[in-house]
Amino acid sequence: MHRGSRAGMATSCNTVAFGEYGLQCLERAWIDTKQIEAARVAINRFMKRRGKVWIRVFPQKSFTKKPLETRMGKGKGPLESWVAVVKPATVMFEVDGVTEAIAREAMRLAATKLPISMKFISRHRLG
Repeated sequence: MHRGSRAGMATSCNTVAFGEYGLQCLERAWIDTKQIEAARVAINRFMKRRGKVWIRVFPQKSFTKKPLETRMGKGKGPLESWVAVVKPATVMFEVDGVTEAIAREAMRLAATKLPISMKFISRHRLG
C-alpha cells in the first residue's frame, strides 16, 4: 500500500455522532493498533464498564518495514503492522451513559496513551 496523503483537515468523523462526549485529534499522525487498544483499555478501566464506548477509527492501512542492517534493494519489506490515518478534527473515541466528569477523566487517560495532542469535546457545546 502507498503512503498516501495526510494533508488537510478531516471531512468525515469530525463531529460527535453516537455518544455524548468525544476525544478529538488536533494533529495528524498514523495511529498504531496497539495505541488504539491501549487507549480503549484506559477508557474502559476508568469507567468500570459503565456507559458505552465507540471507537471511530479503524487501522486499515498496512505498514511495511525492512529489517535493520539490510542492504538496499531485494523488494519491499514484510508487513510490520496496521495503522489508522488520523487528520486534525477527527473524533477518535466517543462515550455515553456517564457523567461529564467521568468522561473527561477517561478521555484524559486515553489521550496520554496516544502520540498526538487531543481535545475533549461535548455534543452540548457544539449546539
